Amino acid sequence: MQTAHRESVFANRNFRLLFGGSTISAIGDQFTLVALPWLVLKLTGSPAALGVVLATMALPRAVFLLIGGAVVDRLSPRRVLLAARGCNAVLVGLLAVLVLLGDIQMGLVYAIALGIGLATAFAYPAGSAILPQLMAPEQLQPANALFMGMRQLSVFIGPALAGVVISLGARAAHPQGLQDAGGLGLAFSIDTISFMFSLAALLMVRIHSDLHPRAVSGSVLANVASGVRAIWADLPLRAFILYAAVVSVFVGGPLQVGMPVLADTRMDLGAASLGILISAQGGGMLLGSALSGVAGRFVRGRLGLMVLTIDSVVGLAVAALALVHSTGTGAVLLAGTGALGGIAQIAIVTWIQRRVAPEMMGRTMSVLMFTFMGLGPLSAAIAGVLLKLVSLPALFIGAGLLLTAIALGCMGSPALRSIGKTPAMEAG
Repeated sequence: MQTAHRESVFANRNFRLLFGGSTISAIGDQFTLVALPWLVLKLTGSPAALGVVLATMALPRAVFLLIGGAVVDRLSPRRVLLAARGCNAVLVGLLAVLVLLGDIQMGLVYAIALGIGLATAFAYPAGSAILPQLMAPEQLQPANALFMGMRQLSVFIGPALAGVVISLGARAAHPQGLQDAGGLGLAFSIDTISFMFSLAALLMVRIHSDLHPRAVSGSVLANVASGVRAIWADLPLRAFILYAAVVSVFVGGPLQVGMPVLADTRMDLGAASLGILISAQGGGMLLGSALSGVAGRFVRGRLGLMVLTIDSVVGLAVAALALVHSTGTGAVLLAGTGALGGIAQIAIVTWIQRRVAPEMMGRTMSVLMFTFMGLGPLSAAIAGVLLKLVSLPALFIGAGLLLTAIALGCMGSPALRSIGKTPAMEAG
């Protein structure tokens, strides 16, 4: 540990390197998150194909995310993150070259998406496990707050920049007649360069487990099983993760597929509209993160009810997207849902960090990530197929009202209502 109690977190050289590299990489990631679905829609014109690509990324992530968390607990998270981001840099760089050369086919898109999903399964738990080895315990809270704020800020500014970059290439000639080819290739190239900065920073970072390897006990699968058993034994934590999984399956997919289709079919700014929508949601989450502390003081022991109330309101906002035809109106709706989601996200993560033993944190967070990053995109494949059978407004209305119904129905669950209570309050 290199920081003293009263020092700024930025007095820690390792923190500065990690934060700087991660910031550049997070902004770069937004270019691929906008460009990849746009590329699929321009190659195929099919929401179903977009859903399959998202599912192709999600499948290895879903299968290996829990294993990734256990591997990180056994090895140095810095080295795991270095390897994972290196793989992502190669894959996104290959995608950039293929698009710019006019040699991109959907088969290659599926293969690259599969590789990105696999690398991400190890990158996410590794990234969440580094900070405790860099910072003194009393500095973890401000360090986590900075990282969370940085991620939301990247979602706020990155997609809008990506949309502009892609739109600038709208008139570029392409051997396949692919629209926006030059802009798409540039967007993937920017993400590849951002990975280079992140890798350079990680090479200079040093953490405790690099020099003092952890004692390995049991197999990786046994470690995963012990983590799942610990979560299952904690009734409120189990109830929340099951609730989050249901919401992710029934609502996450329709939003992932519906937003690009909404921008492409109803709005007049093309890829820039998609970037603005995603940025508005990210900006709302950034605001929600700032307001989370104030909201927490008001709920005091009623965190579960707050989260369910927020989700019931967000469901109505999602249903209202069925009526949206302008970028501005969509941005306002998504900014509002983002703000509410930011409040809930910070509160839940803080509750879990305070509740779970440190030695189980990596595996617990990997299970939580699995519910959102693994299951959500899988439902995108189903949503893409549904758009062949129902209209886009029907998809939004169905997903939104279903979220509201699930949230209101879960308000009767004692386990979910007990989230946020102290152990004494739960016992009572």
